[in-house]
Amino acid sequence: QVQLVESGGGLVQPGGSLRLSCAHSGSRFRFFTMGWYRQAPGKQRELVARISIGGNTNYADSVKGRFTISRDNAKNTVYLQMNGLKPEDTAVYYCNQYPALNAYWGQGTQVTVSS
Repeated sequence: QVQLVESGGGLVQPGGSLRLSCAHSGSRFRFFTMGWYRQAPGKQRELVARISIGGNTNYADSVKGRFTISRDNAKNTVYLQMNGLKPEDTAVYYCNQYPALNAYWGQGTQVTVSS
């Protein structure tokens, strides 16, 4: 059973930066498109960014130009660099394959943007 463990969240002021990491326990990580998702209080979970096995990236309009997704296949890890954070980025952030598999949702990591 694959496990995904997110880390790197925290409390940051508006305009600040955070780098999230997600470790994938499976041996076939490099064969999957991976995504970062987030769920804000009272809202549905949404896809923030995804990265293909070849490194092609796509972003939600709300984060374009501010967030960067990357992956290190040697470390079975996907990253999300978040710059220019806004209060509306406050959410629990999760990683998963894309399309997401329900069985793979982890605990997520909380990101709070507040002054």
